[in-house]
Amino acid sequence: MAGTVVSVRYASLDDLDAVAPLFDAYRVFYELPSDLTLARNYLAERLAKLQSVVLLAEIDGQAAGFIQLYPGFCSLAAAPFWTLYDLFVAETARGHGIARLLMEKARQHGEATGAVRIDLSTAHSNTTAQALYESLGYEMDQTYRYYSLPLTR
Repeated sequence: MAGTVVSVRYASLDDLDAVAPLFDAYRVFYELPSDLTLARNYLAERLAKLQSVVLLAEIDGQAAGFIQLYPGFCSLAAAPFWTLYDLFVAETARGHGIARLLMEKARQHGEATGAVRIDLSTAHSNTTAQALYESLGYEMDQTYRYYSLPLTR
């Protein structure tokens, strides 16, 4: 990637056409059917309602990856935290440190907003992501067991 310009910035509603295909590809990675309209509408609603923060990585001005963070609050710490729910780098941009740059920008965002931590989860089989997270100081929870209750929509 010599001579290329890599940047990470906050995405806005103006970036939907760049981020939506990445979000759609992220969903396909997790074995969901491709649905670009759904991806675009979902991101538009999150951004319009200020319900998430999307960080966009670009290589020479072209969308290469993204992270989506959701705000949360910790009653025990009496402080805010962020959940890093989505991280995706386009196949053509992988192996160039884009995920690491996105993770660093997420850390900076957490610190700038007074968060006490960033939480994330990943598939047990996603050892590539696990290696990245651990190299950045993320620790696997050994104290709590997490549960989910599926709800009917």
